[in-house]
Amino acid sequence: MAVVVADDGTSADVKRTLLPARAREGTVIRVSLGSDGRPDWSSAELDETERQRRLKAAEEQLKKMSQGDPGGDIQL
Repeated sequence: MAVVVADDGTSADVKRTLLPARAREGTVIRVSLGSDGRPDWSSAELDETERQRRLKAAEEQLKKMSQGDPGGDIQL
């Protein structure tokens, strides 16, 4: 089983065999919806461009957060 998290934050357990063979933690997968509104896992494809975009955005956010840290010890 794999936990798949949608863009809206909802998650679902999906049989690993339904996902593309190269899917790993952090992989972005595009999947079409069937006529019933549920994911059609047979259409699942890796989206490397989106994965790279998300990684870059996360790195930039981390860099911004670290720039505001003066460092040193916390004194109460």
